[in-house]
Amino acid sequence: MGSEYVNHRVAKLLDKLKAEFTRSRPRHSNDNGLAETKNGAVVRKEFGYSHIPQRHATRFNTYCVEYLNPFLNLHRPCLFSTDRPDPKKPGRIKRIYRPQDAMTPLDKLASLPEKNQGLREGVTLEHLRALATALTDVQAAEELDEARAALFKRVPSRTA
Repeated sequence: MGSEYVNHRVAKLLDKLKAEFTRSRPRHSNDNGLAETKNGAVVRKEFGYSHIPQRHATRFNTYCVEYLNPFLNLHRPCLFSTDRPDPKKPGRIKRIYRPQDAMTPLDKLASLPEKNQGLREGVTLEHLRALATALTDVQAAEELDEARAALFKRVPSRTA
């Protein structure tokens, strides 16, 4: 496990458990599968492979907070797995991806028994649902595309 996503409190807990940190390398999906999966599925599709200069970081962060993250969490469906016992290997669990398991992260959160656990103070499921229904999925995608186009107009592409 790499330490780049672990805060000090979690690091102390892991130290008590004698968990070992290993080195992870950027763009090596075997080193940090979770981050590299998101990079491939979301970040690289949205921003490409070029380096983003630090002077533009605030613009990209604003875009992510105001447009990309709400779109991903409220409007873009994801496939969630259903865990079943594997009949061929007793004691093992097999993950099955069924069409009816496709839902937005908000829908998945609402389906959990402890749905309000983990939400920030002042954020409710009803508030998130109101945000989700304020725009249709198509309207949210169009808004995202317009915001991305405006972002890349302000941030010139790298010249050779």
